Amino acid sequence: MTRGEKGLEKSVASKSLEMENTKKQGNLPNPLILQSEELYEYILATSVYPREPEPLKELRKATAPQPLAYFGTSPDAGQLIAMFLKIVNAKKTIEIGVFTGYSLLLTALTIPDDGKITAIDVDRTKYEIGLPIIQKAGVEHKINFIESRALPVLDELLQDPKNEGSFDFAFVDADKVNYWNYLERMMKLVKVGGIIIYDNTLWGGYVALPEEDVPEKKRAWRQSTIEFNNSISSDSRVEISHASVGDGVLICRRIC
Repeated sequence: MTRGEKGLEKSVASKSLEMENTKKQGNLPNPLILQSEELYEYILATSVYPREPEPLKELRKATAPQPLAYFGTSPDAGQLIAMFLKIVNAKKTIEIGVFTGYSLLLTALTIPDDGKITAIDVDRTKYEIGLPIIQKAGVEHKINFIESRALPVLDELLQDPKNEGSFDFAFVDADKVNYWNYLERMMKLVKVGGIIIYDNTLWGGYVALPEEDVPEKKRAWRQSTIEFNNSISSDSRVEISHASVGDGVLICRRIC
């Protein structure tokens, strides 16, 4: 075990002990407020769906029959993303992991008409499911879709000094094993004061379960997510907030 791995193991153990002590002392504020699907549906029905733009409704319905429909950004997480895009007045953004394009269309609808999105995904066929809706919404001109693995594209962008600190906002919803690698690139591409949002950081709740209670096929990505969450929690380059919307989104604001 390397020194870094030992440090991470110690950090995880320390945080687990801290959480256990908090439980014993009864200091958890409002624990487990979302205790039912009915409550989640209430949030969607009252606060999310009534304000969801029609193109996004259409894309969400077009995605639903897909075998991997759950890969799509949840509408409540999308609503939060749109708010952050507006708060930072985002004009130039980057997205890693597109799928059918819900978050991509949401971003395109939110940023100014002359805004630009660099969108990267290894599979264009899924993007083409949502493309007709994106075109009908009149925002395709804002999107530069690149069919590729993300790291080579990010490294290529960084070869041009003009790209450093030029992005206002980034959304990452891709392979969890590379989340830390993506962060290292984003810390150069996204400006100080810019926002980076990571999706699926609660991993279906599995991050809080003992490994033996997690389906074997989900354990590797669960472990990668846990390691990423623990690492970024002590990263002094960002301010963070972990929001329990959708499958969990980790919001990072670059401060240096």
